[in-house]
Amino acid sequence: MIDSLKTGLWLTPARLKTYPLLLLLMVCGAAAFLVLTRHGDFDQFGRPLGPDFSDIWVAGQNVRDGQPAAAYDPILHQKKTAEFFGVSPDFYLWSYPPYFLGVAALFACFPYLLALLIWQAATLSLYLAAVWAAAKPTGLSKVSVLIPALAFPAVFVNLAHGQNGFLTAALLTGGLLNLERRPLLAGALLACLAYKPQFTVMIPVALIAAGYWRAILSGTLTLCLLTLATVAAFGPGIWTRFMSGLRLSETAVLENGWAGFAKIQSVFAAARLVGLPIQAAFCLQALASVIAAAGIAWLWRSASDLRLKGAALLASILIATPYWLDYDMVVLAPALALATSYSYENGFRTFEKTLFAFVWILPLVARPLATTVSVPLGALFTILFFTLIIWRARTDSAIALKPGFEHPISDAHFR
Repeated sequence: MIDSLKTGLWLTPARLKTYPLLLLLMVCGAAAFLVLTRHGDFDQFGRPLGPDFSDIWVAGQNVRDGQPAAAYDPILHQKKTAEFFGVSPDFYLWSYPPYFLGVAALFACFPYLLALLIWQAATLSLYLAAVWAAAKPTGLSKVSVLIPALAFPAVFVNLAHGQNGFLTAALLTGGLLNLERRPLLAGALLACLAYKPQFTVMIPVALIAAGYWRAILSGTLTLCLLTLATVAAFGPGIWTRFMSGLRLSETAVLENGWAGFAKIQSVFAAARLVGLPIQAAFCLQALASVIAAAGIAWLWRSASDLRLKGAALLASILIATPYWLDYDMVVLAPALALATSYSYENGFRTFEKTLFAFVWILPLVARPLATTVSVPLGALFTILFFTLIIWRARTDSAIALKPGFEHPISDAHFR
């Protein structure tokens, strides 16, 4: 059995086709159940369908009413939510930067269910396009790529919550894939991630280390233009309201675990889940972030294949932030596609296939195991995946330095 895990022989072609298809059918069945058992805009549990999207939609209603700053007032925001969805024990905090208010206002122009449908369809399509682009160098068929991408358990988690993981994954992957040939576009796409700033910390580390100065310039300019647009649209006070609400979000959601430490998948949450105090949890998170940054700086300065760089960066983004949830694991799908694409052409190393398979199934088991037995698999396997990519890049670089060796893959091939 150990040999099978080492070589990945247990992942037979039949299993690679059958298991994702079965899981996809289960996901479709669960999604259909949620829709068929709904009552108007509500699911059978009395929550809005795609409950987290209701937070976006209500924030958009505040903008349409000419009161964008009200989204950052927890009492006013909750009152506005109650106008459309009634009084609920769920308490939503609008903690997104003002950049996202424009998107919220756009979707608030539609009735709630139609807005949710457009949101899910549009962002899911972007996610699938990103995974396909990441896996394209393998030469596999679209069916071979898109079925596992759709069956990836984080897809259902994201759909069920009405969350933005698809958009995050698409922006990150689009930025990475365009760095070589379209650096200005890449910088602009990566700058748009400012709507979720905790996912941007590692991007400057990578771009500076690799010297992608045009992408950095484009991203900086895009961010400045977006910021000016928010000031013009919502007034300069909107940023003051946003900043004043950050401490409440940090205290309530992160430190006090309102979202639940079983749902949050970060190193910080893992430490809290097993009983460590807040200070120790923050120290471990800081240590993980520094190590991840060092690994990214080394990797992106090296001549390693851009697919390895991209996969490691996507994983490091999750490692470096204290706040990411199980639906954010959608980001791991293009990371797996990039890593698999590289290994597909260069050979798989020991335990590599098995680890990739475990990471693929991770969103299905991470929260249940954290809830029932307090085992934080999300943080653990994301770190293992990141470590494997760094190790793979290091060993392959050492082999490439041997006399007479000609590496089959380069950044030029990735373009």
